Amino acid sequence: MHELGIMTGVMDAVTKSAEEAGADKVLKITLSVGEMTECIQDALVFAFEALSEGTLCEGAELVINMITPKSRCLECGAEFEHDRFHMFCPECDSFATQLIAGRELQIDSIEVDIPD
Repeated sequence: MHELGIMTGVMDAVTKSAEEAGADKVLKITLSVGEMTECIQDALVFAFEALSEGTLCEGAELVINMITPKSRCLECGAEFEHDRFHMFCPECDSFATQLIAGRELQIDSIEVDIPD
């Protein structure tokens, strides 16, 4: 379950940013996660809930935007979405493709509560 390790890194970054901003609570975290990372959304949520207990993130809303894989054909230049396993160009059937989306793993935004 690599989702636990990934969420540990996310929580470390979020907590550090929240503390640097003087926040006393994290309200919302928005992530973009590419399907090619092979992360399971439910496992990320489970890891977040387990790791956030007793932290600034406890009770925060977690929004995960799953990014569909997208590739560009190196032969004909077509761009196309696909699943994790079928990356052949639908235009020319070439196997020479380059992944241009779907490996993302980033924190898009953090919403915090800063006391007066």
